[in-house]
Amino acid sequence: MGEEINENLINTCNGSPDTANVEENGETVEGGVKYYTLEEIRVHNMSNDTWLIIHDKVYDITSFLEEHPGGEEVLLEQAGADATESFEDVGHSTDAREMLEQYLIGELHMDDRKKESTKVINDTNSGESSSWTMWLIPAIAAIVVGIMYRYYMFEHKSS
Repeated sequence: MGEEINENLINTCNGSPDTANVEENGETVEGGVKYYTLEEIRVHNMSNDTWLIIHDKVYDITSFLEEHPGGEEVLLEQAGADATESFEDVGHSTDAREMLEQYLIGELHMDDRKKESTKVINDTNSGESSSWTMWLIPAIAAIVVGIMYRYYMFEHKSS
């Protein structure tokens, strides 16, 4: 009887890590979507195994490297990382976006998405504060120069 309890405990313990690793190993979870962590994606950064993250979706673009109009070097620079900003900066066509769907293999793990979005929010806030100072200082300088000009012109007309 004691052995049966130990076997059940061992089987129960062995079952738990498998279900916990379902998401970590990029396995299918509810809804048929595979989730990959940043660590898993980072190792796919070679020309014979190339993954990209674009808008929190994971793409295996290995077979597309030679077909890419911009050259494979551009893709390899972003391999194993988030290429969303680079993808959007280039201004890809609707056809390119549709073509991307055939290379979709899963999505970025939810925990890693939170890290990325927090970083973006912090960067955005710091950019907003510096952008208003970029126009405020020249505006104040222009007002001061305008006032000085009027004062100078008024003084010369009076004399």
